[in-house]
Amino acid sequence: MTLKVYLSGEIHTNWREEIMQGTAEAGLDVRFSAPVTDHDASDDCGVAIMGPEENKFWHDRKGAQLNAIRTRKGIADADVVVVRFGDKYKQWNAAFDAGVASALGKSLIVLHGPEHQHPLKEVDAAALAVAEHPAQVVQMLTYVLNGALPE
Repeated sequence: MTLKVYLSGEIHTNWREEIMQGTAEAGLDVRFSAPVTDHDASDDCGVAIMGPEENKFWHDRKGAQLNAIRTRKGIADADVVVVRFGDKYKQWNAAFDAGVASALGKSLIVLHGPEHQHPLKEVDAAALAVAEHPAQVVQMLTYVLNGALPE
């Protein structure tokens, strides 16, 4: 069984690569998708395609709406959605993605450090699992696919 996993959220660390490498090393049949993680491309996609905007609000809006098409498609097609909240920036889009995944009935795994436990308590409550480290996500996916516990 191929498991389709959408990796959403924080883009400033290599957590996605850690999960993809871990699942490959575990021999798991997982297909990943994700938002565009090139920050400039993500911010400027709307104006690059639909034309420039003098007002920063409309510049950002065009990009956000175009990115939302990709995000909604990725979440809708996924079996499992992993949403990472990092330490450096507020990831409001990650909270939105978690809400979309929950509303669509997708299996949601939230990934964040203990310092975010209180501020994300409602997001965590909507998740089926909460992890602190990418390796735990790999172990969760291993269990889901193979029923195997970590050694």
